[in-house]
Amino acid sequence: MTLEQNQLRSLPSVNDLLSTSQGQSLILASSHEMAVAVLRAALAQARADIRAGTHGPTKESLLLTAEILLQQRQQPRLRPVINATGVIVNTNLGRAPLSTEALLAVQRVASGYSNLEYALEQGERGSRNAHITDLLRELTGAEAALVTNNNAAAVLLGLSALAQGREVIISRGQLVEIGGGFRVPDVMLQSGCQLVEVGTTNRTRIADYTAAISERTAVLLAVHPSNFLITGFTESTSLKELATLAHQHNLLVMEDLGSGCLLDCSRYGLAHEPTPQESIAAGADLVCFSGDKLLGGPQAGIIVGKQEIIARLAKHPLMRAVRIDKMTLAALETTLRHYLRNEAESHIPVWRMISYTSEQLVRRVSGWVTQLREQGITTHLQSGESTIGGGSLPDETLPTTLLALAESDLAALGKAKGHRSTSLAEIATRLRQWPTPVIPRISRDMLLLDPRTVLVEQDQELIRAMKECIITQNLG
Repeated sequence: MTLEQNQLRSLPSVNDLLSTSQGQSLILASSHEMAVAVLRAALAQARADIRAGTHGPTKESLLLTAEILLQQRQQPRLRPVINATGVIVNTNLGRAPLSTEALLAVQRVASGYSNLEYALEQGERGSRNAHITDLLRELTGAEAALVTNNNAAAVLLGLSALAQGREVIISRGQLVEIGGGFRVPDVMLQSGCQLVEVGTTNRTRIADYTAAISERTAVLLAVHPSNFLITGFTESTSLKELATLAHQHNLLVMEDLGSGCLLDCSRYGLAHEPTPQESIAAGADLVCFSGDKLLGGPQAGIIVGKQEIIARLAKHPLMRAVRIDKMTLAALETTLRHYLRNEAESHIPVWRMISYTSEQLVRRVSGWVTQLREQGITTHLQSGESTIGGGSLPDETLPTTLLALAESDLAALGKAKGHRSTSLAEIATRLRQWPTPVIPRISRDMLLLDPRTVLVEQDQELIRAMKECIITQNLG
């Protein structure tokens, strides 16, 4: 009989596992049928691992696997994760986390009734946008503001209300596609406007816009490229030039600004990111941007601009289809108030992550290394780079200090315990399967965890996940 066959035969039965105290706990936490199902799944996984050359698991390891599987089945599909990737505005992981105050604001308005569309002073129907209009006016210098459920909706609404059946002129270099296959030209066409492309991919001059203006032109559109750069032999037209030209011809200038940055990024060693307040000062009639990127709030499409134009958008039939709900509104209002109080760095997670010092990052990672060393797990500090993400500041990075787990460290740990260790890819899979999934990255035979994007209150859960997934799950 081969070693593989011996290991397969030595696996305990479902009944043996059910008879343990941990097995009974599985029944109490769910049902007899569910406990049997997760134990069978754990055994099936063990058989597959043995056939792949992995040493057979202990009974304790099987029961822990079953416990994790049960937790996974009982948890909601959408749940929190620990973002250890170093990508701050991570679109796949929900973009910007909300501040504690924003979360409390959501809870307050969601747990009962609110004055969502009720004017308390007048005692009559009001507007939901009234809750954020003054805040956005003060922050951006715009005459008025409106909010939709995301920035694509804001652009669609703006073009539908201002340019349906007419021409919109845009530079070829700004016809971008962002994540998920979202293409600016497709949204423009859905609005019913006619797209007029000018210039070339790398060079567009004011003369190109001038030559394209006709009696059917309604809007000159500027789009922030968001997630890519064109460098080298390039030339673009400033928003101020566009506004001057447009207003000379009684046309409108609209800008899709994308990320919605309200602070000066250059203060943090990053390239300057255009801000809504700069766009308004340059003469834009309408500016659209996101609420959940560099603004650091909930998903929303924010529109600021001239009073008369905002009023036209507010009356458009599409507005009702793209309006935001009370919970988003509560989170957005609170996020905007952080800016007015000059507390974005200390209260909004995105800006707290961006403003971390090197000393703070080293101190946190050193603490992680110490705690793991106490369990016999060797890890290292390694210099690295965090990225902004979310279609903002492409190619811009921030220096960071990473926790690095090397393939050689895993092998040494396995040898010390008398077992064959698993790969970094298998560790990463285990971490993603943890009750609060941990999302690392792997590069050059290293599993890397970036503290910049791990919330401080998640540190102990991250350490616990690393301990269990490396020792109990893979080497037990």
